[in-house]
Amino acid sequence: MRHLPVRMARWSARHAGRAIAGWFAFVVLCLVAGIALGTNEATTKDFWVGEAGRAEATATEGGLERSPTERIMIRARSGELDMAAAGAAAQDVTERMRDLPEVESVAAPVRSKDGEVLLVSVVLNGPELKGKKNVVPLLEQTAAVGADHPHLVVEETGSPAISKGVNDQRDEDLALSERISLPVTVITLLIVFGSVIMAGVPLLLALSSIAAAIGLSMVASHVMPDAGVGTNLILLIGLAVGVDYTLFYLKREREERARADGRLGSEALVELAAATAGRAIVISGLAVIVSTATLYLATDVIFSSLATGTILVVAVAVASSLTVLPALLVVIGRRADRLAPRRAARRARRGKPARAGKPETGRMFGALLRPARTRPALTLCLSVLVMLGLTVPALGLKLIDPGKDTFSRDIPAMRVYDRLTESFPELFVTHEVVTRSTPEQAAQVKRALEDLGRRAQADPLFARAPKEAESTKDAQDATSPENPTNPKGPQSPTNPRSPAISEPTVRTSADGRISVLELSVPHPAPSSEAIESLTRLRQDHIPATVGRLSGVETAVSGDVARGRDYVSHENDKLPLVLGFLLLMTFLMTMWAFRSVVLGAIGVVLNLLSAGASLGLLVLVFQGTWAEGLLAFDSLGAIASRVPLFLVVILFGLSMDYQVFVVSRIQEARQNGMSAREAVLEGINRSAKVVTSAAIVMVTVFGAFVALHLTEMKQMGFCLAVAVLLDAVVIRLMVLPSVLLLLGERAWWPARRPGRTVRAQEPAAAGSPAEVG
Repeated sequence: MRHLPVRMARWSARHAGRAIAGWFAFVVLCLVAGIALGTNEATTKDFWVGEAGRAEATATEGGLERSPTERIMIRARSGELDMAAAGAAAQDVTERMRDLPEVESVAAPVRSKDGEVLLVSVVLNGPELKGKKNVVPLLEQTAAVGADHPHLVVEETGSPAISKGVNDQRDEDLALSERISLPVTVITLLIVFGSVIMAGVPLLLALSSIAAAIGLSMVASHVMPDAGVGTNLILLIGLAVGVDYTLFYLKREREERARADGRLGSEALVELAAATAGRAIVISGLAVIVSTATLYLATDVIFSSLATGTILVVAVAVASSLTVLPALLVVIGRRADRLAPRRAARRARRGKPARAGKPETGRMFGALLRPARTRPALTLCLSVLVMLGLTVPALGLKLIDPGKDTFSRDIPAMRVYDRLTESFPELFVTHEVVTRSTPEQAAQVKRALEDLGRRAQADPLFARAPKEAESTKDAQDATSPENPTNPKGPQSPTNPRSPAISEPTVRTSADGRISVLELSVPHPAPSSEAIESLTRLRQDHIPATVGRLSGVETAVSGDVARGRDYVSHENDKLPLVLGFLLLMTFLMTMWAFRSVVLGAIGVVLNLLSAGASLGLLVLVFQGTWAEGLLAFDSLGAIASRVPLFLVVILFGLSMDYQVFVVSRIQEARQNGMSAREAVLEGINRSAKVVTSAAIVMVTVFGAFVALHLTEMKQMGFCLAVAVLLDAVVIRLMVLPSVLLLLGERAWWPARRPGRTVRAQEPAAAGSPAEVG
């Protein structure tokens, strides 16, 4: 490991053309392979978790799984609804929909209780997750019906249309984040390097790394299915770490160039940079990869997809820094060497003195470092107290699995969904009670489920269908939007029936083993009423009815059950993931620096950083005071995937900065400085580049705050805040204070090294001394 970065840099520097061509060939190969194989998308069963997952698996086994359903609403553009005109539009919708190959069945139109809306429900072919792709022809036909009936409003919603709207909005949001983050990244790099060419190198390598990782992720999806979130994370993490790794390497090469003052060639300078920054990049990348790999312990398809995307893009970013970057630096360095005499001559003719090297730290960094340098104990205490104070709100963390009720109302299908649930509140939530028994028990199970349905209807938390004269059993079966009995067409589109949802009925599989009962709840999924209805169903109604039958397995699914069981599953896995994360952080730091004390310090500092950022996340997003400021509607809780994912990613990213800062301190210590001198020297030399890298990361992550999806806003905000706190408070105040107070004890049990002699002459260019 110690010599690998130098050997790779040496080969790359001596074969620059082949290294550059080979890298871009690798990127193209990854993309071609990915496109050729395609993406293996996760199926519905990959998302099954907990009791809800068991219920859905059982229902699917009996051929009673949930089908993707669209709702077409017909209402007057103004005034009262003309039922004759609405019936004609419903007939048009029905005929168009039943001719589509994507459609399985169309239900009879149903009139709302107030008589102002006519509803046609359409069941799509295929599994639930395929609905967002199959819904496009339905949306086109709905728009065509609306154009043919201009005096009516004909609009469509449903889980497939909403999913498609969310995907479209996410694509637009990602494009917006790129438009925000890329210019700021370019400006930051221009400020750091003062050169368009040098600023373009990190951006070029980051974007090429992202392209290669996307191709590799498509290949990897055939081993671990893609949940549809991996590409988003590759873009987010890839730009951040790709620029950071290249930035650290470039800055070190420029330092060596300035120190050599023309005595060393570009190849030797690249090798010197590889001996220090190259090794730090490898260790940092491994730390991020190992930390992220703990997400696999959550045994969740979404976290596994996130982990795969992060690991691939970080690995590719590290590879680009060790292979093609040295070649690019040699090419740029040779060009600079050829132009240097002319520039020096021009400056001499103009009477300008030679440029002096810029100080490593300016006034701002000097001011930030002064408290730790002069009063480390006081600085440590105050900094830790501030971080702990920011952590306090995290104690009130509430988790929620964000469902369709939480999506942005900028999505047209969501606005239609609001109007749908206003007219048909019973369509908010459905609980699905699934049973498995022997065929001989089928009749007994059906009676118990019907009893359960009657008990639920007597409960105020559940929707109770109105008792209307025409609501006979046959009429109910014909008008139920979820269970149409007339495939591809309704019985009478011009004579709509009511109510929208029939009284609970039991569906049983052909072999009589599996039965499903659907119960409606007139409350949105995230509401306390909907959650309470699930609790009452599982704890009271089921035990009093079907739960009394011996040998009968019962489980409940539905939107509410899915969300609650998912959150419970994550909470159960959190101790395991967090425990391995802390252990891996400790072991990686101890391995990198051969110090038990530094390993313990790394764990504590990462916990401080993660805790403070989560506290700020709760403070901002769990309440309502920041809604107008950040343009979001508070969920009253944090999206359930955010905390676990963020803690894992933050530990990895925090290791980035710790490795680069402590590596510079270790290098100074190996060059013969005292413990105090090494800390100050290492912090001084790394402060500017670490802060520049942090600005890039904060910009990339902060751009996600401008997105529509609340979950993405929360992720971007927390990552941006964590990186900022880590770069400023942890690395410039807490870490130097701790190391100054501990002195040589911070490196226990490692012995104090002897002084390392640096290679200063061209003759030594072939084998520079290893540092760090």
